[in-house]
Amino acid sequence: MDPSVNSTQLVNDDHVDLVGGPFAVIESDPGVFTSLTRNFGVRNIELVELYDIEPWAVDHLKPHGLIFCFLWRKDTHRPAEFDDPAAERVWFANQLSEDACASHAILNVLLNCPDVDIGDELRSFRQDTAKFSPVMKGLAITNSPLIRKAHNSLARPADIRGSLNYIATTTLDEARTKAKAKVTPAKRGTKPPPAKRAKTAASQLSPGKAKDNPKPKADEDEDGDEVYHFIGYVPAYGKVWELDGLKSGPLEVGELPLLSGASQHTSGWMDIARPALRMKMAKYGGAAEGGDNIRFSLLAIVDGVYEQASDVLQLLNRERVALERRMGEGWQSKVDPDLLASSQHAFTASPGSLTYAVDFGARFMEVSVRVQNMPEAELVSAWEICVQNAIRANINVEDELNKAVRAHTDHVKRTFDYEPFLKGFLERLQAEGLLNPLMGREEDGSKRKTTKAKPV
Repeated sequence: MDPSVNSTQLVNDDHVDLVGGPFAVIESDPGVFTSLTRNFGVRNIELVELYDIEPWAVDHLKPHGLIFCFLWRKDTHRPAEFDDPAAERVWFANQLSEDACASHAILNVLLNCPDVDIGDELRSFRQDTAKFSPVMKGLAITNSPLIRKAHNSLARPADIRGSLNYIATTTLDEARTKAKAKVTPAKRGTKPPPAKRAKTAASQLSPGKAKDNPKPKADEDEDGDEVYHFIGYVPAYGKVWELDGLKSGPLEVGELPLLSGASQHTSGWMDIARPALRMKMAKYGGAAEGGDNIRFSLLAIVDGVYEQASDVLQLLNRERVALERRMGEGWQSKVDPDLLASSQHAFTASPGSLTYAVDFGARFMEVSVRVQNMPEAELVSAWEICVQNAIRANINVEDELNKAVRAHTDHVKRTFDYEPFLKGFLERLQAEGLLNPLMGREEDGSKRKTTKAKPV
């Protein structure tokens, strides 16, 4: 920390939040969720959308976990299904805040992935809450300024205002309910006045035509809006778990096969999760209704594609330098002139020497040893193959950079507050006397009278 910055400036700059606030709705988009993990401090991962769960579409990605978004319906499970001693080792938090299911699902998965670098902040958070109950862990997430700020930074301003308005209205409604519950004691010998019954749409119908008020559907809230929910799937401690913040604990999906010398992150865990995913999709996603109304999405947490592509290009660049050193002076005259010209631009997408993989040094050492032991007759062909591979790797890195630019552009469009502009624009139209004509009204705002054409 800069010693010139005092504590007052630190408080004002970081906006220390001692009260808390709501979580706003965020979109179920791979770019949004990837940005959310990076705001949490997680490194070298991203979320990609899966369009199929068959092995050919998933296994090559080697996912660390899954995030499943579906149209929520009330679901019941027997308490015995959550009574598993192995579940006590799984980090699991209940969802206690409205619209925080996205962050809960991601954190429930990431904090059970030993192979993912979750960063110092989340590592400390996991350690501090390791002995908490699921409810207390959920409370810790709700009260974490880091998590709430990272979550809301990806929400639309209108959604943030909506979440604040929801808290205000529910607080006022609760206060009114408590005020009505305080009944003044009636005087002795008198009866309280009869309670008034509010008129309903059914009571206003003619006798014999009254109908019961229809109950809201299980996948709709009290306002009739569809409710979507996020849950996670992750392999941990020899089993595959379904982590739903609205349930009391982790739900076992199946046991992983025992493999000698295998790490906790078993590559075959998708074979265990796949039947459970099919059941979820059939039950909640509309597949059981003919498959023409898909109402779910599936995201996979995978290693960062940009980081992998950049490491490949960096390794090829260092291999090229080693090969040129072995060929000695005048090597330019020995290689293909077209590839020589292409090599000037084949390594430009990943400048510098930044690498990401923890085993990059070991891989580079293997390449160096191979180049040193290579016969001189094979050096030219090896250099040409290296440049050809670098051209393809350079394109892959450029594609990832372009994807990041598009994601950032979408983020700016999503989080920009258009309301002040629209308000000022409408006010200016009104001041210029142009708003009412555009709305088909008279200059004083009254409805424009329409005259019927007389028959000739």
